[in-house]
Amino acid sequence: MNREDKKRNFDTCTPFDISDDDIIKAMKDIKGYLDITPGDFKTLYRFAYTHAIERISHMFKAGDVMTKNVVSVNKNTTIEMAAQLMANHGVSGVPVVGDGGEVIGVISEKDILFQIGTKNARSAMDVIAHCLKSKSCVALSILKQKTEDVMTSPAITVSAETPVTEIASIMAKNGINRVPVTDSKEKLTGIVSRADIVKVSCALATKTGD
Repeated sequence: MNREDKKRNFDTCTPFDISDDDIIKAMKDIKGYLDITPGDFKTLYRFAYTHAIERISHMFKAGDVMTKNVVSVNKNTTIEMAAQLMANHGVSGVPVVGDGGEVIGVISEKDILFQIGTKNARSAMDVIAHCLKSKSCVALSILKQKTEDVMTSPAITVSAETPVTEIASIMAKNGINRVPVTDSKEKLTGIVSRADIVKVSCALATKTGD
């Protein structure tokens, strides 16, 4: 299955087929004489399905699911411009690149909120409430700061060959919603979001219901 076929499958949640190899492996998992009764067939299917899921889940790589046209900012971009860029594209975070195009960090709405909010502010509503109570908006103090002053660094990145299952673990472990994809020189080539992971999970879940 080529990269375009795989992308088409998870974009439309098309079920995956159990391969002959999955069946053969499943048959080997069943000890003793195999009599094709309904019970045996269910057992065979269960083993075959397990092998299929394992195979398919490792089939998808970052390069298969990533967004290639990535919205990013330079380390010298002002917070004001970065915030406007994220608002225009409807994203909550973007990679920050250095002058050579290498990924040096990630800036998200949480990073900005943490900087402009009160000590305990962790949401946009916290900041809005604080602004309403103040004579001037607390955000004004950082508008001219640069992204490198606020970004989370170093950035957690993956390569195009990183399995989606590994990316999901990285996101869960680090509490992040997106991971930049870089080449061997750490230059940005794409980004994988939590939504992309959900699409793959959807495709696998669709197979479960068959």
